[in-house]
Amino acid sequence: TAPIAVCQNQTIQLDAAGNASITAAQIDNGSTDNCGIASIDVSPSTFTCANVGANTVTLTVTDNSGNVSTCNATVTVEDNVNPAAECKAYTLQLDASGVGTVFPDDIDNGSNDACGIATRTVTPNQFDCSGVGQHVVTLTVTDNNGNTSQCQSTVTVEDNVAPNAICNDITIQ
Repeated sequence: TAPIAVCQNQTIQLDAAGNASITAAQIDNGSTDNCGIASIDVSPSTFTCANVGANTVTLTVTDNSGNVSTCNATVTVEDNVNPAAECKAYTLQLDASGVGTVFPDDIDNGSNDACGIATRTVTPNQFDCSGVGQHVVTLTVTDNNGNTSQCQSTVTVEDNVAPNAICNDITIQ
């Protein structure tokens, strides 16, 4: 007589490295056999960023006589780890029109996430002649699973474009 395999669903969290694992005991929900259970295994048992969402796993129950029974469960993998936002200071030179833009690459100092970065934005990111001097800007980093983190950077806005001198000839008496 085959054992009776009984499964239960689980939700697990990825760690900061983007990995998670389960044991057969987490999926087993009271499997039984009249002559005793020799082993309970689950497959797959390891998960990565590629597995975020619902995953089907199979619990295999083997009794002491070698009879086997299986059941399926859903393991929901979640990524709730914020990315690491890393900032550096930056000097922005205004152009000949007196404007300049700070881009994420200008102040990002190696922001990272095990599951990958989806977007990076800088606020504020537009400056003009009225903003010459130092400003604090915020880099917002969002990972591929919607988790966000921020850091701040000091942006020094400079106007190093020489003015255009336009002369007129005049006659004086």
